[in-house]
Amino acid sequence: MIGLALNSLRFRKAAFAGAFIALWAAAALVTACGVLLQTGVASSPHPQRYAGAPIVVTGDQSVHVVQYHKGHARHRSRAIDQRAWLPEDAVAKAAAAPGVQKVVPELSFPADLVSPSSGRPLASTPSLGHDWDSAALTPMRIAQGRAPANTGEIVVDAGTAAHARVHVGDTVLVQSAGSPTRYTVTGVTDRGLRGQALLYFSAPEARRLAGHPGQIAAIGVTPASALPAVRDALHGVPYTIRTGDGRGELEFPAASGYRVMLISMGATVGGISLGIAVLVVAGTFTLSIQQRLREFALLRAVAASPKQIRRLLSREVLLLSAVAATIGALSGFGLVALMHRLFVAAGAMPATLPLSLGPFPAIAAAAVTMGAAWVAAQTTAWRVNRVRPVEALGEAVRPPAGTASWARVVGAVCCVGFAGVLIVLGVLHTEKADLPIAFGGVVVAAAAVAVFGAPLARGTVVLTRLTARWSGVGGYLAAESNRADHRRLAAVIAPLSLAVAITCTVVFVYSTLGGAARDQARSGTVGGLVVTGPLGVPADATAALRGAPGVQVATEVVHSTVYLGRDRYRAAGVTPEQLTRTLDPGVRGGSLSALAPGTAGVSRNSAGALHARLGGTLDLRLGDGTPAKVRVVALYDRGLGFGDVLLPHDQVAAHIDDPRASEVVVSGGSRAAVDAALRAFPGLKAGPPSAPPAAGPDGGSSTVNLVIMALVVAFTGIAVVNTLAMATSGRRRELALLRLVGTERSQVRAMLRWETLAVTVIAVAVGSLIALATLAAFSVGIAGTPLPHVQPLGYVLIVLAAAGLAWGATAVPGRNVLRTPPVEGIALRE
Repeated sequence: MIGLALNSLRFRKAAFAGAFIALWAAAALVTACGVLLQTGVASSPHPQRYAGAPIVVTGDQSVHVVQYHKGHARHRSRAIDQRAWLPEDAVAKAAAAPGVQKVVPELSFPADLVSPSSGRPLASTPSLGHDWDSAALTPMRIAQGRAPANTGEIVVDAGTAAHARVHVGDTVLVQSAGSPTRYTVTGVTDRGLRGQALLYFSAPEARRLAGHPGQIAAIGVTPASALPAVRDALHGVPYTIRTGDGRGELEFPAASGYRVMLISMGATVGGISLGIAVLVVAGTFTLSIQQRLREFALLRAVAASPKQIRRLLSREVLLLSAVAATIGALSGFGLVALMHRLFVAAGAMPATLPLSLGPFPAIAAAAVTMGAAWVAAQTTAWRVNRVRPVEALGEAVRPPAGTASWARVVGAVCCVGFAGVLIVLGVLHTEKADLPIAFGGVVVAAAAVAVFGAPLARGTVVLTRLTARWSGVGGYLAAESNRADHRRLAAVIAPLSLAVAITCTVVFVYSTLGGAARDQARSGTVGGLVVTGPLGVPADATAALRGAPGVQVATEVVHSTVYLGRDRYRAAGVTPEQLTRTLDPGVRGGSLSALAPGTAGVSRNSAGALHARLGGTLDLRLGDGTPAKVRVVALYDRGLGFGDVLLPHDQVAAHIDDPRASEVVVSGGSRAAVDAALRAFPGLKAGPPSAPPAAGPDGGSSTVNLVIMALVVAFTGIAVVNTLAMATSGRRRELALLRLVGTERSQVRAMLRWETLAVTVIAVAVGSLIALATLAAFSVGIAGTPLPHVQPLGYVLIVLAAAGLAWGATAVPGRNVLRTPPVEGIALRE
């Protein structure tokens, strides 16, 4: 049987080439998603700034919760992405621990070299300020000049100095959390670090700029053997202590958020990719086996048993899929490396978080891809084995119409499942839950289309019959060909409709989310002007605005994150004074005029998840993990535009790494007066509230989603081209027979064009309906309206791309087939 399987693969290269490509692409995509998942679980940033300290201590970088299950307490935690600070006396406690030889404290705060004209940062990477004494943590040494000795001097790392073209003795403008200030560069370090720019200040100046009196950001301790003693010395102090590569987690606290994102995206999109892979591989094998019906009919006629047919297919599939899945899994490592570079370039992932390239994603991808191929082949073989040997030869000539009973059951289950997905999308109100459900729902609907492909293919018969009267010989031939074997077209409609559905959903789900957020932010901004800047708006600029002639209210808005238990929610800090004169979040219960320290507003979409009610209290954790018990004083509708939770500005700003406002909304005052107040702050601009920044979905997560889903779309496109090319190439005898009876080449090509047009129309219509239903339900749940944000031009481009794929995948193999002389073509094997 192995020999027969090898002969089948050897002499039917064209029939198996399409299946090989589908398996290869599926394994590569699943491997890439698996690597991202493994990176989120196991990867940690390598320490750079802390590389010279064997032990690093910071504040508690996690929120903790106790969950009870069957009477047993389970302690759970979640890493936070803002820096938690330590009390300053922790330095003395650590230094007094037995065996400690050296303790180096560090201060960290936002500080950027900026252009005096535009206010834009001169460094190409995120920049932080530190006190010079903490340079020993790296260690960082002076290569040129000297260390800063007074408040007007700084040292710049070598990488930043080279990129910004800064030299010793230059005067530079530094933008920190306060007003932009000029400093003299007294030194340049011996090296730079990857993914971060460093500005070193004198100790007194660093304490002033850090804005955390009596606290420090981190402590470096030497030697590593003192770890147990340091733990004992810090008893009673909320802290996180790390050694080895774990120090990178403390150096880059924001990496924890990216890791969670990668886990979520790797698992979600990997599962969706696997589902699509199963559909694509199943469709490819179905078409391949349909093209071999004569061969199987002959085997059955010469007494081959159904078990032998299944064993033959099993061996063919296992041999083919083993090679294709192995090559694809190895290709997945190259694919995920390319994705990583794209994520870093787009700012959606830090360069300091390396990929975790273990063997398990490749092994799992190869295994599931081979399993999917085996199941697809066995499912298709089941129908072949149901017919009697004599009938099998007849079926090869004219396949029966209709859908098997088991397939109708599976299709009905998929339809019910898709309806359930739509209901869930309309009920849920958070994009974190809705996005994976929406993408999964499209796959479920596509499965239904694959099962009911034959009835849908009858639509091509209707279309070609309608056009046959005025489309000449080509249209007539297309109508007759479709009527004779519409099942062949069913294998083409499924992947093409899936490509349209998944592309429309991926593209327009984010435009719906972003459009709703922009609309809510625009509608809710009632102030006359909005002030923004490339690095945010410092508090000193807001004070200058409030002193400008005619300005009545200047509301600062700063975005952050809060935690309830282990769940994370978007939060906005706003200046409470006269808030209603600048912002209108759509309050539907209570009043934001009562917003003050210890109170909060909650969006109606998030109120259920937060278990929030008007007048009730919430035990939140702020961005740096600080507990905050707040009373709910308002419920509002515009949660996409203003975040899940509204808190007083000062309460939020004091517990995030960068306290600068993302925007300041101004009421009163002329444009000239506002511009005059901002003259001392380069880069800050005032404009009308046409589209102010909103607390919409996280940009990094959106970028990762789009890139990964774009790969899914590309994979689906490969399946479309693959299936159409196989379907056209498998018709050599049919097209040769048409040529022998007098049909011209141009008429055959016209027939193929009309068939492709009919298939494209049906597939685009089905795919568009699936996407529209999904987007409408998503929009109802997220924005409260069944009208999603769909760009007409974008939709037209998607349709044209689908038509172009279908036409190219039919025209190219069709021309190749027609180059063969008809007499030779009629004698070729199937």
